[in-house]
Amino acid sequence: MGSLSGLLQRPVLAASALAIASVSADCYDKSLSFLKSSEACSSLDQSNPPSPSPHSLEESNWVSQISMSKLAQLSFFTKIHIPMPNIQFPTSNSNSNYSFISSSSRAFLRSYRSADLINSAKPFAYRYKKNSPVPSDVLYRWHLPNPSSFNVSVDSNGSSAKSRTVVVLLGWLGAKQKHLNRYAEWYTSRGFHVITFTFPMSEVLGYQVGGKAEKDVELLVDHIAEWLEEENGKNMVFHTFSNTGWLTYGVMLEKFGKKDCNLKGRIKGCIVDSAPVAAPDPQVFASGFSAAFLKKNSVATKGSVVEQEVDVKVGTRTSIEVKPGLSETALVFILEKLFGVVLNHPPINRRLCDVLSLLTSKQPSCPQLYIYSSADRVIPSGYVESFIEKQRKSGREVRACNFISTPHVDHFRNDPILYSSQLTLFMEDCVLTCCKSS
Repeated sequence: MGSLSGLLQRPVLAASALAIASVSADCYDKSLSFLKSSEACSSLDQSNPPSPSPHSLEESNWVSQISMSKLAQLSFFTKIHIPMPNIQFPTSNSNSNYSFISSSSRAFLRSYRSADLINSAKPFAYRYKKNSPVPSDVLYRWHLPNPSSFNVSVDSNGSSAKSRTVVVLLGWLGAKQKHLNRYAEWYTSRGFHVITFTFPMSEVLGYQVGGKAEKDVELLVDHIAEWLEEENGKNMVFHTFSNTGWLTYGVMLEKFGKKDCNLKGRIKGCIVDSAPVAAPDPQVFASGFSAAFLKKNSVATKGSVVEQEVDVKVGTRTSIEVKPGLSETALVFILEKLFGVVLNHPPINRRLCDVLSLLTSKQPSCPQLYIYSSADRVIPSGYVESFIEKQRKSGREVRACNFISTPHVDHFRNDPILYSSQLTLFMEDCVLTCCKSS
């Protein structure tokens, strides 16, 4: 994972992983016709799956994304897009409307003034090299609260607490900004500031100790710290996805502690989606990288199929596990052997254990929400439940929700109503209560 010092630090190991993936891709292409016929009989995933569009087929061509010809492009600079609003309030000749517009305008402008990053946080503009192709992604993006979310006449204290809180979304392996937009929109529509942070896949594969990935995390930490220092009462909430987001959160906690020990106290809540794992596990790393390479072709995106048992008794339902294809099984097996060596390399293992130890025993004393699924094929639900139990025994305030049949980091899309309700209850009962009292 790109947030860890030492992981895939040797170019030989990175090249080996890519070469192995490319070889497995050939196996995948050659066995595709066989898999289509065999899996159509054995798989109970969907009765009428939609035919893929040309765009989705292009995205699923993971071989072209990690081909050896692109190794020279694994190190590049990124650019930060920070949108600033052009606020124009309508005027009215009515005296009754004027007072409301005036008061709400001032409150709204104050909330945006706190996000005037040009004058306060002073972000750097990372630009790509001229000879390198410019990806359609950025390192991180700041999303401002939706103007319609402010209603001063209803709950001025709640609106103020939200406008002084930034939710940091830390993406999963292979995630892009567009994948986090739905989560960002959920928070901004409720009056929160949001930062979406993702690692480009090339950065993860080309990771080096003390390299760009580490500097990117430090840049984000510095940016958030400057925003927090503008005025008293500003707070953070972290929402992490999968192992990559979880480990990135651990590295950020470490850097917050080194920068200012009081910064960790500004964290008022942590939401963990499809994680964590308490110890370095080659199988988890292999499954995560395989899912990132194969994308929609991976069994990790399928979850489980629930069907009714007709031969036992009416009303009984059973969960049927979708089996991976031959090429995916081979790829996971090879990657697991590779990570078995990489993760046991002393410097890498030591660094991973340090970060995971911090996440286990030195998290901020803020409420935690864990969202996971029994059908997760990357991080087993047993790992998550074991971690939750340890956190509760240590005196933490912990909430959890098992989505049962939804796949890895895909709970919101599969069950948006349940996901939204869990976030709403957690933010209102735990986070905003802490923010108002601080």
